[in-house]
Amino acid sequence: MQTSLLHNLVVGTPVISATYDQFQKPVNRYLHGPATQCQRSTTTSKQMRLRTNVSETVMRKLSLGARILRVGGVENVFKQFFSVREGERLLKASHCYLSTTSGPLAGFLFISTDKVAFCSERSVKVFTQTGQMLRIRYKVMIPLNKIKCVNQSKNVQKPTQKYIEIVTEDNFDFWFMGVLKYQKTFKYLEQALSQA
Repeated sequence: MQTSLLHNLVVGTPVISATYDQFQKPVNRYLHGPATQCQRSTTTSKQMRLRTNVSETVMRKLSLGARILRVGGVENVFKQFFSVREGERLLKASHCYLSTTSGPLAGFLFISTDKVAFCSERSVKVFTQTGQMLRIRYKVMIPLNKIKCVNQSKNVQKPTQKYIEIVTEDNFDFWFMGVLKYQKTFKYLEQALSQA
């Protein structure tokens, strides 16, 4: 009778169920159970993520504030990023997030008498056809006369999370979330559309 290679490599002794039960009981009573350890590690990782997000947010706000001061105000930032026609006025600028396929993108929503525009706070990496990497700001510009409708929406499970959806005539939709002073921003958006 030939024994398999597995039988030659594995050496074991049978375990009686009474002995197996003794191995299952925790020996050291001072150690926490696995559920407690997981809960503590989850809480710690959430705290670490929160600290990172808060510090990143503060740094981003400080750099954005410094940029606004350096350029001379929010209106000058708008003029720097977008072409502004003669007589066009900036009605409202608000910090928000644009929903993209790769996730929310932080930036500014500008509402003027001529257009709705978004510009990302940070530059994003893009690659050219030759494989070179470029860093550009993500921009969206929607002329008011090309907007079909504007909708308000909110998260059913978290009603405090509100969204603004802008649908263009060619059926593109843009979702803005985390808009500071949401009601005021939406009011200015409606006002700009009614005047257009």
